[in-house]
Amino acid sequence: MTANGNRPKLACCNFIEDLGELRAFALEHGFDGIDWSFKPATLPVRPAEQSRLLAAIRSLEPLAVRYHCAFPNTDPGATAAAEAAQATERLRQACRVVSKLGGRHLTMHIGLGLESTVPLSWDRTVAALGELVRFADNLGVGLCLENLAWGWTSRPELYEKLIRKSGARATLDIGHARVSPSVQSRQYEVEDFVAPHPERFLNAHVYHLEEGDRHLPPARLFDLEDRLRLLQTLPACDWWVLELREKGPLLQTLQVVRAYFETAAAAGEETPRAAQA
Repeated sequence: MTANGNRPKLACCNFIEDLGELRAFALEHGFDGIDWSFKPATLPVRPAEQSRLLAAIRSLEPLAVRYHCAFPNTDPGATAAAEAAQATERLRQACRVVSKLGGRHLTMHIGLGLESTVPLSWDRTVAALGELVRFADNLGVGLCLENLAWGWTSRPELYEKLIRKSGARATLDIGHARVSPSVQSRQYEVEDFVAPHPERFLNAHVYHLEEGDRHLPPARLFDLEDRLRLLQTLPACDWWVLELREKGPLLQTLQVVRAYFETAAAAGEETPRAAQA
């Protein structure tokens, strides 16, 4: 299924190491793009490394590509000044790389890999995130903050403040949102993650639940239907990443998402949106 004016682009992760195989798999199953995740060890630093990556990304055409940095323990708001400075520079480097690759979107996290927010300063996090957003903007890259399953970004009232005070765009992870302690306790609903700033959400991560470090696929349409309908109300969220890294669960999720589109189309529920590559 390809994206059009009414439907988001569907992307899979760069979960297959062989890029020829990844491209063939994505095209065979009708994906529109690849969500390319960097880890600290795979972020190219030297010009030659960046040139090789650019050639690799170009080999994926006609698939669109957006970017995601999965950098644990990399927080520009760390209370330890040296750690904060190192994290800020690493994230700036990720923004530079994405810009050189011609990318326009990069998703990041706050608190990834931590078990507590004690090592973080709220004020420093807000200020540093705002500076990173402006830095990325100057490079033509929209920096998107993802909600996690725990910590500040798992709390809708704090996630909203981080987005608003920093000027960041956002990526809604519907699996993280579902298992958020704030949602599980019924203090908030999944909708509360997006209600204050629906226009700032550019991407979504789609799967059922996060269990430990695993993403679980939906067993049936009922598992995702309400959350997918919520995503369809977000005017700029035109990139849905089916964030599973095994073929079976990924294709199972794809089948459920396509069933949602068919059901929504039959009911006349699809929401027009301006497609953004």
